Amino acid sequence: MAAKRRLAVIMFTDMVGYSASTQIDESGTLARLREQEDLVRPLLAEYGGREIKSTGDGFLVEFDSALRAAQCAIEIQRRMHERNSQTNVVPVQLRIGIHLGDVEQHGHDIFGDAVNIAARVEPLADPGGVCLSGQVFDQVRNKIPNALEKLPPKNLKNLRFPIDVYRVALPWLTPEPESPTFGPIRLAVLPFVNMSPDPADEYFADGLTEELITILSQLQEIRVIARTSVFPYKATSKSVSQIGSELGVTSILEGSVRKARDQIRITVQLIDVGTQEHAWASTYDRKLEDVFAVQTEVAKRIARVLKIKMKKGEETRLEKRPAVRPDSYLAYLKGRSLLLASWSKENFQAAKKQFELAISIDPTNARAYSGLADVTSYLGWGWRVTTREGWDQERRAYAARAIELEPGLAEAHCSLAAIVWDAFEYVRAEKEIQLALSIIPGYSFAHHIYAAILEDEGRANEALREHALAEECDPHSLVNAISYCTTLLMLRRLDEAKVKIERQKELGGDPQYYHWGLAFYYLCRSDLPRALQELSRSEELASQHHLTWIALLYAAAGEKEKAVKILESPAGKEGKIGKDADVAMVHALLGNLDECFRLMEKALEEHQVPLQVWRLEPMLEPARQDPRFTQILKRMNLA
Repeated sequence: MAAKRRLAVIMFTDMVGYSASTQIDESGTLARLREQEDLVRPLLAEYGGREIKSTGDGFLVEFDSALRAAQCAIEIQRRMHERNSQTNVVPVQLRIGIHLGDVEQHGHDIFGDAVNIAARVEPLADPGGVCLSGQVFDQVRNKIPNALEKLPPKNLKNLRFPIDVYRVALPWLTPEPESPTFGPIRLAVLPFVNMSPDPADEYFADGLTEELITILSQLQEIRVIARTSVFPYKATSKSVSQIGSELGVTSILEGSVRKARDQIRITVQLIDVGTQEHAWASTYDRKLEDVFAVQTEVAKRIARVLKIKMKKGEETRLEKRPAVRPDSYLAYLKGRSLLLASWSKENFQAAKKQFELAISIDPTNARAYSGLADVTSYLGWGWRVTTREGWDQERRAYAARAIELEPGLAEAHCSLAAIVWDAFEYVRAEKEIQLALSIIPGYSFAHHIYAAILEDEGRANEALREHALAEECDPHSLVNAISYCTTLLMLRRLDEAKVKIERQKELGGDPQYYHWGLAFYYLCRSDLPRALQELSRSEELASQHHLTWIALLYAAAGEKEKAVKILESPAGKEGKIGKDADVAMVHALLGNLDECFRLMEKALEEHQVPLQVWRLEPMLEPARQDPRFTQILKRMNLA
C-alpha cells in the first residue's frame, strides 16, 4: 500500500535538562516527567492535537491547524509557568518547536522533512519558550495576541538552506525593554542612623537596615536596592533627589534607631523622590523582643502607602516570620556585620563565633545557621584546614538546618545553591536558586550566582538576563559589573562590554580588574600593544603569579614564541606563574592539548575549573572539540 502524504503542522516538545537531572535524582525526575505528561496530554486533546508518540521526555504531535498548534503551545507554557511559580516546587521547563510541511505516514508514525525541521526548531526555543518556523509564522501572525520576534537566520543540521525562525514573546520570558523585571515602584532603604548611647551599637542600626531590605524585597510588586549599593550613602550629604537619580528609585526610606538595654526607638520616614515630600513617617517605642513585629509593621505600612497589592501568601509570610531570642538576634547581627565588613580571615573567624553564639542561645535561629554556612564557605575557599569532603559536609549541614527551621529563608536557599554548585550538582543548584528568587525576586546575589550556573551550562543568553537583573537590583556592585562585562566580552558584544568596563572605573575598587577588562577588550579588538599596556598598569600583575595573563595575551595574539618563553621560564617550570586552569588555557591556545588537559585534570580535582570561560570563549573552541573536554563535562554532570 502506498504511503499517505499530507500537509500537517508538527510540534515537538522537550523537557529541559532531563538527562542530567535523571543522573542526579532519577526518582524525582521521573515523577516530574509524569507530572508534565499529565499537564500536556489534556491540552493536546483540547486543541485538536494527535499524539504521534512520546519521545521519552517530550512529545511528537500533529495538528491540522497552525493556529491551534500555536495556541496549544502557548497554553502549555502558561500552565507550566503557573506550576513553576508555586513555592517549594522543583521547576519543570519545556522547549516547544512547531513547523508546517509535508509528511508521510507509515502505520501510526510520520516521517519527512517537516518532522526533521520541527525537531531542529524546538532546541532554538528558550526554556519555557516556543519557536515557530517561517511557514507557521505566515499562518498565525496577527491571529494570536503574542508578539513574534524573528531570530537570526539559522543553518539547521542536515538542512541545505537556512530557514526563518520566530520566537513567541511570552510575558514571563519577554520583559518590557525599559525595565526587565521591575515594576514602576523602586525603593532604596538608606542606612539607619545609630542614635544609641553606645557607638558600638552601630551594628544594630546596620543590621536593621539590612533586615528591612530583605523583608521589603519579598513583596513582588516592589524592587528594593541591595545593601552593596545603599551603604555607600551612609552619613552622606547628598540630597534625596540626587540619591534617587543615582540609584534609579522612586522612593527612599530613611530612619534612625536608638537601643538602650532592652528598649528600642525606631524612627522611619518614606520620601517620594519626585516631590521630595514625606509620604509617611512614624516612630516605634518598643522592647527589643518586639523588633520583628516592628519590621513587619513597617513593611505593611509601606505597601499601603505605595498602593502595593500584596499577592496571596505575602502578608501571611510577613506575619509568620519566626521570632528568636533578642540576645541571639543581636549576636546574629554582629556576625552579619563582621561577615560583610571585609574579606579577611580575622573578620570571618569573628563572625563565625558570633553565629555560633547566636545558635547556642537560641537553636531555632535559622538566620544564624545560614550565616554559619556562608562564613564556613568563605573560610574554606581561602583558609581551609580540613579535607574538602569534611568542609563540604559541614557547610551543607548548616544550610540544610537553616532551611529546615525556616523553609522560606531565601538566603539559606541561595547559600545551599552555591554549595551544591561547587560540588557539580547543577540540577539541585538551579532548583535552590530558583526557590530563593521565588521568595525574593530582586535578590541580586542570587541572580549573580544563577548567571554563573547558567554559563557553566553553556546557556549564555539566559545568563546575560540574570546579569542584567543582578545589576538592576544592585547597580553599584563592582562584582556584578565585572561579571556582566566578562560575559559580554566572551560573547564579543564589545561595545556593550566597553560601557561596563568604564562603569567599573566609576565604581572604584581594585583597579586591576578595570585594567584586566580593558586588556581583554583590546585583545578582542586585535590590538595586542594596548592590551599589554593595560596589563602593565596593574601593580598586581608584576608578580610572577600573574605572568600567566601575559602568556595568555601572547598566545591569543599569535605571539607563540613569547608565550612559550614564559611557560619555560624557571617560574613556569615550577608551576608558579598561575593557577592550573589558567595555564591550561595558554596551552590550549598554543595547540598543546595534551598538556592542557593534564592541567585541567588537576584543576578539576580541586574544583577550580573556570568553566564559564571554557564554555563561552570562542578562542577555546578547538579544545572544546576534543573528546577529553566532553569527559570533563561528564564528570561535572554537564554532558
